[in-house]
Amino acid sequence: MANLKVKVGELSLRNPVMPASGCFAIEYSEALDFNNLGALVIKSVSPKSRAGNPTPRVAETPSGMLNSIGIPSKGLAYYRSKVLPPYTQFDTPVVVSISADTVDEFAQAVAEMSLPEVAVIEANISCPNLEADGMAFAMDPETTYKAVSAIRRSTNHPFWAKLTPNASHVAAVAKAAEEAGADAIVMGNTVLGMSIDVRTRKPKLGNVMGGLSGPAIKPIALRMVHQCYRSVRIPIIGCGGICTAEDVVEFMLAGASAVQVGTASFVDPGIMQKIIDGLTAYCEEMGVQSIHELTGQVKLDRQLSDRWLRFAQQSG
Repeated sequence: MANLKVKVGELSLRNPVMPASGCFAIEYSEALDFNNLGALVIKSVSPKSRAGNPTPRVAETPSGMLNSIGIPSKGLAYYRSKVLPPYTQFDTPVVVSISADTVDEFAQAVAEMSLPEVAVIEANISCPNLEADGMAFAMDPETTYKAVSAIRRSTNHPFWAKLTPNASHVAAVAKAAEEAGADAIVMGNTVLGMSIDVRTRKPKLGNVMGGLSGPAIKPIALRMVHQCYRSVRIPIIGCGGICTAEDVVEFMLAGASAVQVGTASFVDPGIMQKIIDGLTAYCEEMGVQSIHELTGQVKLDRQLSDRWLRFAQQSG
């Protein structure tokens, strides 16, 4: 039987598969056994209550979807009392995702959510930074370092920095997160996009632009995971367009230690169990004894790889 156990820093997971924040709810327990997942990543919470973006919030696209949900939240107190407890009943590490508008709000929220029943804090620094005219914290190494440093000082919990694929220099941003104290990085989030109804001539999203997810962004996400793997020593959780066990293997070969599954769960709520079963079948077929051995093992021509790395560092 193949060994699917992996480690993300000091955290041990029974397998590398977990949901992506915002693409998972407690109701999914009707479709799959949460005790079989690597971790449970809950939807993001913000310190302030907010209603989210105007409707419509979702638009289907070829090989994916656009969303502009806006991370609605009822605040930390409601989250602690109503949202978090059902997830802690399972024998699976709970990851709390936090979104905030400012560095101080991030630090305060992370400190407040560093609870014994929470295994990891995921800091969604791909969200807008109101102190930088709405530009995401993770768009720039300097703002990334500032946010991650403040978070690191506010908690002793392991925490993962969730980055954005919309940054021009993702490897530099990842390095800044590592140097500021992140235990791992999540690479990444949705790619900024837009869609227009040609009959009404109006944007299909109420917020005009939104995040593209699904299989359409997988090659982008895979490339960014590989870039980050070449630049940092901390673990990487890959995310973006994962639908199959083969997708997971690709991300691990590119450098991921674990993965998050998002849009695919909207199509099939039980997809993560199918992916886990597929990983077992792949390892048995390919003679892989421990799946963690796949991380970073893509076969590259050394000279070509070094030349590509220099180009990627220069161009972002």
